[in-house]
Amino acid sequence: MYSELYEKSGSDIIRDLGKRYSDYRKRMKYTQKQVSEKSGLSIFTISSFENGSLTGLTLSSFIKLLRAIDNLEEIEKLLPELPVSPRELFKKQYKK
Repeated sequence: MYSELYEKSGSDIIRDLGKRYSDYRKRMKYTQKQVSEKSGLSIFTISSFENGSLTGLTLSSFIKLLRAIDNLEEIEKLLPELPVSPRELFKKQYKK
């Protein structure tokens, strides 16, 4: 699965995200107009992202789109917090 992901271009990954976003939006019963109103982004931008023709979406716009469909907490999955390193764990145990 990961090897396939690494073989894709950045534009391909964004196209996949746009399709997935469209599926989420529809499942949650939001129209593009509602998302536009909640996010402050144009319907054209949302439509272009969802149909794969906008592959230069900014992270700021993506955050607005996640917020608009009440799914902002998913942003944590993009870069989760790092666990404590083994070295730090060792230092903490040694100090005790």
